[in-house]
Amino acid sequence: MSGFRRGVRLGIDVGRARVGVSRCDADGMLAVPVETVPRSDTSIDRIVELVAEWDPIELVVGLPVNMRGDETLSTTDARAFAAELNARTGRAVRLVDERLSTVSAHAALRSSGRSQKKSRNIVDQVAAVVLLQHAVDTEKSTGHPAGALIDPPEESSHDA
Repeated sequence: MSGFRRGVRLGIDVGRARVGVSRCDADGMLAVPVETVPRSDTSIDRIVELVAEWDPIELVVGLPVNMRGDETLSTTDARAFAAELNARTGRAVRLVDERLSTVSAHAALRSSGRSQKKSRNIVDQVAAVVLLQHAVDTEKSTGHPAGALIDPPEESSHDA
């Protein structure tokens, strides 16, 4: 566990209709669901509140690319969402490939006996859990954080 940075993290699965949020403990033992935030003009506001509540060292945002690894409109949307979270919270934000997180979430819910219709409200949280657990496990096994850190916003203090 030599390269693992201790601290709570939030996982964010950005969708067009909903945003799934998960968190892990400071030791990265277990990612758990937090809530599903309806996608609207106030989605970022709610996540900023969750950041204040959980005080994470970083946010792990899923980067949806297609199976070939190409970017899509959803990728652009997730990048913009992550950049706004970074600007609004001042927290480090990592973009992590989430190609299979939603598929894994649906499979886990199906195997637990839940229909896709009954799972709609929690699948985004479960996808955020899968995403965050993968990121934490990757960091523990490699000693390097998963994904790519997005560039922080430009400092405006130099303009004064």
